[in-house]
Amino acid sequence: MINNTLASLLEQHDKWLITTHKGPDGDAIGSVVAWAEYARQNNKEYLILLADQPPSFLLPFLSDYHWEVYVPNTDYIYELIFALDYNAPQRVGEQMSNFIEHTSGVKIMIDHHPDPINFCQIMISDVDACSTTEVIYKTLDSLDKLGKINEAMAKGLYLGLVTDTGSFRYSSVSAFTHQMVAKLFLTGFKHELIHQAVFDNNSISRLQLRGFALSQKLKLFPQYGIGLISLSRGELQQFDYQKGDTEGLVNEILSIKGYTIGIFLMEIEDGVKLSFRSKGERYVNEFAKIYFNGGGHKNAAGGFYADSLSSVLTRLEGLLNKL
Repeated sequence: MINNTLASLLEQHDKWLITTHKGPDGDAIGSVVAWAEYARQNNKEYLILLADQPPSFLLPFLSDYHWEVYVPNTDYIYELIFALDYNAPQRVGEQMSNFIEHTSGVKIMIDHHPDPINFCQIMISDVDACSTTEVIYKTLDSLDKLGKINEAMAKGLYLGLVTDTGSFRYSSVSAFTHQMVAKLFLTGFKHELIHQAVFDNNSISRLQLRGFALSQKLKLFPQYGIGLISLSRGELQQFDYQKGDTEGLVNEILSIKGYTIGIFLMEIEDGVKLSFRSKGERYVNEFAKIYFNGGGHKNAAGGFYADSLSSVLTRLEGLLNKL
């Protein structure tokens, strides 16, 4: 029933607004690029509307598409609003969430995060998928539209896959994921260029920041198999921090033999952002939800706490025995 309704909406409406979550990562940008390419192929009037500026290494993927950062009190009048890679309006930030909740267009969610909130008329949620781009691929398949996947769309779909799976090493990767990659390869896109753009695009200051974090700020708790890294605003400024510079840093902890949970804390203007990663059956999403106003996947979650970095560290260390 959803497929028939979605197919009808896509056919009937020509003005599409494509959105994703605040602080967009590779899966978010890959999703909006893939869907924008689908819109372009079908001669739709579209706009990619972002809650904030993406990291610089992801900007080239947007270069061929119409996009902008949300401006409050602007009239964005579109017939279809696509919520890609997020499962609640709060994920787009306080200002943009009000628009998402109250816009008159038909809202369509395509996502893979657990516990979605019912804020869209059409909810396509696959929590077993490794990325939202995988869900988009499945959605196109259900609409009998895989033939629409060209080289440009394949780049976006692959970007989401490679970033949200840690280069295909996470447990969320399935046989279907690899079958999907094989189909994408047939379009002729060059996967190595995506890897280079994402992983081989470091500035000296970014490398120095990561080196400092690992050599000076890594704290290990061998009794729990947990490691954590914390960075203050002053330390970030010391290394000329740019958005995206700490992407994947928390995963370095999981590469240490015997450690199955990694936690990264970053001080921001109004509190502390936390990233949780884990391996195997040591799940972190409920912990993030209960103690740090967050949530996410079983092995990858985020959180936020409105306090000083030192206070959040004290709180966190006192709770490690609950992980």
